[in-house]
Amino acid sequence: MTASVARPPSWPNTNTNGNASRLLVALLLSMLIHCAQASESETQIIRLDPALDAVIAPGTRIDRVASGFKFTEGPMWRAGRLWFSDLVADQMLAVTPAGKAEVLLTNSGGVPNPPPNAYFGSNAMVPDQDGSVLMIQQGGRKIVRLDTRLRIHPFLERYQGKKLNSPNDLVFAPDGALWFTDPPFGLLGMDKDPAKELPFNGVFRYAGGTLTAAIKDLTLPNGIGFSPDGKTLYVSNYGPRRYVKAFEVGPNGTLSNGHMLIEYSNDTPGKEGPDGLKIDTAGNIWTTGPGGIRIVTPGGKVLGQIKLPEVAANLAFANEGKMVYITASTSIYRLPVATPGEMPLYSMHE
Repeated sequence: MTASVARPPSWPNTNTNGNASRLLVALLLSMLIHCAQASESETQIIRLDPALDAVIAPGTRIDRVASGFKFTEGPMWRAGRLWFSDLVADQMLAVTPAGKAEVLLTNSGGVPNPPPNAYFGSNAMVPDQDGSVLMIQQGGRKIVRLDTRLRIHPFLERYQGKKLNSPNDLVFAPDGALWFTDPPFGLLGMDKDPAKELPFNGVFRYAGGTLTAAIKDLTLPNGIGFSPDGKTLYVSNYGPRRYVKAFEVGPNGTLSNGHMLIEYSNDTPGKEGPDGLKIDTAGNIWTTGPGGIRIVTPGGKVLGQIKLPEVAANLAFANEGKMVYITASTSIYRLPVATPGEMPLYSMHE
């Protein structure tokens, strides 16, 4: 991992303490370099199958692009920058490849005066066909549209008259239909919260002005993505059972043959559950989960694992799919890839 070394504070430079100051600065620099090297040792690309070499080239390094956030999520590459959400700080931001971050929206979750340290900010984002962006307001429990001036417009909030739980992740299928997961993470009491109106935590499809509940039997649906040909849907379930399921997609979004792609046992290191996922052009599934990100073939073989010193919540491909950015707790990481990732259906051409 490439880590920047912080500049030490200015110290007085007089005849009486100059040597001591220079020694103290040298000691500080030595300590900072040691910390950077220690964090690098916590960042690994683990090769579990030789086929990983075609996906991530041997010797690839992981960079930490920026840090100092509260909880990063919902990444989307747009106009040369990574847009992402800070769920706890209640902000939507953008960061350049050089690591310069800018706050684009405050109170991005749409809840006035949210509780301290609540995960009530914005979450996932996806570009739409007209150049706008659909953004999830986890605290507000809805999906809104951002126009080119970042003004917020209503989009989806209810199913059959009942308020959604709290949309989490979303993706456009190759046929142009919008799919999203709807766990109760935006409710302080989760499933037991009195404000919860739906009796299930679903996966929804929105097409032709109609919202359909495509899946109703997952406990905590989270990440979502499609195979490059659109014939397979992948959905992660955060818990209590932790897994990623695959579904065959038929005409008009009908689903069949739901089966396990990967399931984590209770003995798998890491308490976190499967969160965001993305698909590359070879059809491999990049799924967050206990202990890091796993690269899994459509047949369920784990090719490798990316381990970070922080919990990875989601990822997004960038630069025409040649780079992957990872939102992980307080930081943003990235690494180049040998097999390009699938970019969102309506990505801007740069």
